[in-house]
Amino acid sequence: MNSDFLKYQAQTSPYPLGMQVSYALGSYIYSCDGKKYLDFVAGVSACTLGHQPKKVNDAIKNQLDRYSHVMVYGEYAQNPAVEYCKLLASFLPESLNKTYLVNSGTEACEGALKLARRVTGRSQLISCFNAYHGNTMGSMSVMGFEERKQVFRPLIPDVDFITFNNEDDLEKITTKTAGIILETIQGGAGFIQPNNDFLKKVRARCTEVGAMMILDEIQPGFGRTGRLFGFQNYDVVPDVIIMGKGMGGGMPVGAFTASAEKMDLLSDNPKLGHITTFGGHPVIAAACLATLEELTQTDIMEQTLVKEKLFRTLLVHPLIKEIRGEGLMLAIMTESAEITNQIIFKCQDKGLILFWLLFEGCAIRITPPLTVSENEIKEGCEIILEAMNELKMAIPAVEFVN
Repeated sequence: MNSDFLKYQAQTSPYPLGMQVSYALGSYIYSCDGKKYLDFVAGVSACTLGHQPKKVNDAIKNQLDRYSHVMVYGEYAQNPAVEYCKLLASFLPESLNKTYLVNSGTEACEGALKLARRVTGRSQLISCFNAYHGNTMGSMSVMGFEERKQVFRPLIPDVDFITFNNEDDLEKITTKTAGIILETIQGGAGFIQPNNDFLKKVRARCTEVGAMMILDEIQPGFGRTGRLFGFQNYDVVPDVIIMGKGMGGGMPVGAFTASAEKMDLLSDNPKLGHITTFGGHPVIAAACLATLEELTQTDIMEQTLVKEKLFRTLLVHPLIKEIRGEGLMLAIMTESAEITNQIIFKCQDKGLILFWLLFEGCAIRITPPLTVSENEIKEGCEIILEAMNELKMAIPAVEFVN
């Protein structure tokens, strides 16, 4: 590991993986020591079209030759951002027609929470236990995992929590509630999908009491579940959607989308209700536009469901309790965090990149680029099964009895 990396660059944990990256291409990352790694994480769901996608790179280069940053967000009409928001609206329900471009998913969350309070004039926010919506003070306030936020308190007040998929908890949404924020599929909690029409029931309760329904699409969004956004699989239309990660084909970006009527409230009384210098950056917007065009003009999104079936067919092993998720947002569940850790480290040694989920220690993240090939899936699954076989031989059989 590069000692300067640890000395000069702030870390997120005491034990970073520390690979020194030379370059990346397609579904592979190449380290400075000459090793090739098949990437089943895609920058934690961010590299939707793989590494160095030509259309995205060309769009970035072409825009750089025209202009880069020229003015703070919302003042000048900059074609890449305008065209992106227009194209995005064409693939969304009619009521989701105006987009605010920001720099990251967590900023998009902040903007959506502010919008809920601005629209309703109420203060209460509701989230879910084991939810993750980002790590700034507002988004951390709606994080449903006390261990990660207790040392940063006090956070923003008037936040309550419910249990995902628990219909009885919906009574907590009242006429005092500004908005409820939900991940369409809970990510950090273990790729937990809504069941028994849970999202529809949340929608109905929000409509009944006049609260805003905010869906966080930062992980499921941009084709990862076979549709452009995860909520489109559940026959529900929220008031606001939050997006990021896969939106920019590997570039840093976020956005939140609502109706024009609601979104326009951020521009007056007071003016500058939300403001960002670099949101809608033309180079980033060009990358977003190229990514969205590639997703919607090809069968890449539909193929994620075919590739999911291949993963589920190949990944059968006594160490695998179940595979959660949908499309190419999958989590292998093992018996323990220790087993998960060993599998992830063994696979990295064998040239396959896997990763963890935030709050569910037994989960192994599989979120490859949507462009991953069937042969690459087979290659990666062989490595996973090989690592599992080695681990199973080293641990007494009694530990694998359910």
